[in-house]
Amino acid sequence: MKLLLDTHIWIWSKLEPRRLGSRARAELSDSKNELWLSPVSVWEAIVLMQKGRIKVQDPFAWVERAAEQLHEAPLTQEIVRVGMALPLPHPDPADRFLAATAKVLKLTLLTADQTLLGLGDIATLANR
Repeated sequence: MKLLLDTHIWIWSKLEPRRLGSRARAELSDSKNELWLSPVSVWEAIVLMQKGRIKVQDPFAWVERAAEQLHEAPLTQEIVRVGMALPLPHPDPADRFLAATAKVLKLTLLTADQTLLGLGDIATLANR
């Protein structure tokens, strides 16, 4: 399976693995799965670190280490267009870009965000 990690899933997997469900932990540790990360998640994580909501010594070094084993998903014009057309109940651009990345690249979005689960033709996996 090709999994796109939602920002919180990526951060939890590195800093708070106890917050992951047993299925999510199993899929993240399965070497047959490909793990993908969007640059949008890197941006979100750094913003949270700069605001003090996530505490790490050096945000840029942490991000580099935390992302080194993951495939980097591109942020393309197509992903932006698809994201802006998604029928989400809120305007959060990060959620739009993550859902659209999963759709365009045919990845499964691993998330705990209820608003992103069950988005029609976007494959999702709940944090359970």
